Amino acid sequence: MTSDRTYDVIVFGATGFTGRLVAEYLATKGKDASAPGAEGRPIRWAIAGRSPARLAEVKAAMEAIDPACAALGVIEARSEDAASLERMAREARVVLTTVGPYADRGEPLVEACIRAGTDYADLTGEPEFVDRLIERHDRRAREAGVRIVNACGFDSVPHDLGVLFTVTKLPAGEPLVVEGVVRMHGSFSGGTWQTLLDIVARSGRKRRGARPAGGQGARKAEPLRPRIRYEKELRAWIAPLSTIDPQIVLRSARELDVYGPDFRYGHFMQVRSGLKLALGMAGFGALFALAKVGPTRELLRKVRRPGEGPSAEERARGWFQVTFHGKSASRRVVTRVSGGDPGYAETAKMVAEAALCMAFDRERLPARAGVLTPAVAMGERLIERLQAAGIRFELLEG
Repeated sequence: MTSDRTYDVIVFGATGFTGRLVAEYLATKGKDASAPGAEGRPIRWAIAGRSPARLAEVKAAMEAIDPACAALGVIEARSEDAASLERMAREARVVLTTVGPYADRGEPLVEACIRAGTDYADLTGEPEFVDRLIERHDRRAREAGVRIVNACGFDSVPHDLGVLFTVTKLPAGEPLVVEGVVRMHGSFSGGTWQTLLDIVARSGRKRRGARPAGGQGARKAEPLRPRIRYEKELRAWIAPLSTIDPQIVLRSARELDVYGPDFRYGHFMQVRSGLKLALGMAGFGALFALAKVGPTRELLRKVRRPGEGPSAEERARGWFQVTFHGKSASRRVVTRVSGGDPGYAETAKMVAEAALCMAFDRERLPARAGVLTPAVAMGERLIERLQAAGIRFELLEG
């Protein structure tokens, strides 16, 4: 990747709810050059999107955070305009995109980044989109030396890097089993709601579970059998969590030797009462049924519009904990990754630090290219960055 670019990072989708939070994080970080994890020189970054007027509003808001943002770059680009995407990509070391649904809008930007030799980070939680990128673009990205890194927010950084952190505490060369148990409190934006409806609408289609053509692929890494059960130690129920996270974790396990010769992973949500669990399952079942039907799906879209999201006060009350129980034949460990509001404040931090990691830490990263997971692309260096930014990675037992 060419290092002589105008910008270290371009935030594409900066006028959206999550994109603006990413911009605020970068502006705040740039203001405090002495903060933990500061880059050692000013971050050269830009905001990008389809509306010049809304971009100007975002830039003004960033200047209010840090007057140095008067020099902030502003780039007009559209997902449906391939030429504008390629012009944008050629100006950046890394393009960070919050523009979804990715299955509908994401692929042209990935293609542009590969052509431009530019690294890429997104927030997708859409398995279909990730599979498509692996099948169509992994080989070309590897040949171009480009990192295409999906799922750099709450999906799936705490889970992917949390499992990596856990397996490094277990003996090398032994079969490993890890269970991740999620607890969280938070809200969602209109964009996330719209994407969830699209994911549900497309669910049920047969997926091939694509794997990178150039990956190791020989290491056994499989999901644990999903089952609902009551855990006496937790005094809570745990239920399988059907998100993209297990797919990301297992891809990392197939690529990295530290996961051992045989690896299994289970991904669960912790629920305090059986009633809450039953109501949650019933609610998701109703959502699944309604989102499958066009007219009711359009009614559901009105629940929260794109651009809407939780207030600063609501985000301040958000939190997450992911506790990992890892075991080998000779040792057991318990670790935890935790932080604040999962969907927005911490997601903005995670994807921003992932982009900065690729922009500034290239010489310290694994020599990998292609369509990658966060653990494979950045591994322990991204863990270090997130710890410096206030996300906790802890060894609790073992």
